[in-house]
Amino acid sequence: MNKSEKIWMNGELVNWHDAKIHILSHVIHYGSSTFEGIRCYDTDKGSAILFFDEHIKRLYQSSKIYRMEIPYSEQELKDAIIATIKANGHKACYIRPLVKRGQGALGVNPALASIEVAIATWEWGSYLGEEVLENGVDVCVSSWARLAPNTLPTWAKAGGNYLNSQLIKMEALMDNYAEGIGLDVHGYVAEGSGENIFVIRDGIIYTPMSGQSILPGITRNAVIHIARELGYEVQETLIPREALYIADEVFLTGTAAEITPVRSIDKYAVGDEKRGPITELLQSKYLDIVKKGTDPYNWLTFI
Repeated sequence: MNKSEKIWMNGELVNWHDAKIHILSHVIHYGSSTFEGIRCYDTDKGSAILFFDEHIKRLYQSSKIYRMEIPYSEQELKDAIIATIKANGHKACYIRPLVKRGQGALGVNPALASIEVAIATWEWGSYLGEEVLENGVDVCVSSWARLAPNTLPTWAKAGGNYLNSQLIKMEALMDNYAEGIGLDVHGYVAEGSGENIFVIRDGIIYTPMSGQSILPGITRNAVIHIARELGYEVQETLIPREALYIADEVFLTGTAAEITPVRSIDKYAVGDEKRGPITELLQSKYLDIVKKGTDPYNWLTFI
C-alpha cells in the first residue's frame, strides 16, 4: 500500500503513523462503520473527483440506515476531502472517507459509542491490475452466497457487510481466480466481492436488480446511463447462473475496478476470451471522462 503524509481525523490532519484508534473502539469488535471508495483522476484538464456528490450522499445514507449521525455537514466533509488530497500533494488518488463508532460502549448496543470520521487518500492503480482492462480476468462462481434480504442492509456500504466479500475474494484467489461472483439467496447472479456485474447476450445488456441484496453501485448506474444513451437495451433482471456460461461478454464495474472485462467463468470461455466490442465501447466512453476530462454529464468535480 502506498502511504501518504496526512490523514484527516475528526477535524484535523494528522501524520499517517499517528492516525490511530483505541483497541476498545466499537468498530473493531462489531464492524460498525460505513465508508466510501472514491477516485480522484489526473485528467487532461486537471485533477477531478469522480461522482463526488453521489459518493458523499451514499455515505450519509449508509450511516442513516445504521443510525449513525455524522457530526459534520456534507459540505464540511467535501472540504475535508479536498484539503486531504492537497495536503498529500496528489494529482490522482483513491479516497476513503470512513465513519465509525468509537469508544463509549462495548456491548452490542452502540448507542453510547462516539461517532468518529476519518479520511485517507493514497495513490492506487487499477484494482484488478492495469493489463486486465484490455485482457480481462478469470473469475469463478463462489460457494459463498451474498447476503439474504432482511439480514443486513446491503444498500448500506458498511464495514461489517464486507466480511462476506472477504470470504468470496479469498476463496477465489486461493483457487487462482482474480475474483468470485456471489449468487443471491435464491441462486441467481448477484455481484462480485466488490463489483457489480453485467452480462451481454445477443446485443442486450443484462444486470441484476438492485433488490437482489446488491450494492447499487455508482459506477453501475453510470454504465447503464452510457449504454442506454448509446442505444443499447439494458435490462435489470434475474440472471441464472448458467447465463454466465453462454454469455457473449461479461464485465465488472466499480469505483476501483472501473470497467473490467471477464474472459472466463468457472473455466468456461466468455466469447472469444478477450474484451468484447460492447464492453470496449462502454469502457472507452468511461475512460474518456476520467482520463481526458471530457465530461458531458457533469460527473467530475475539478479541484
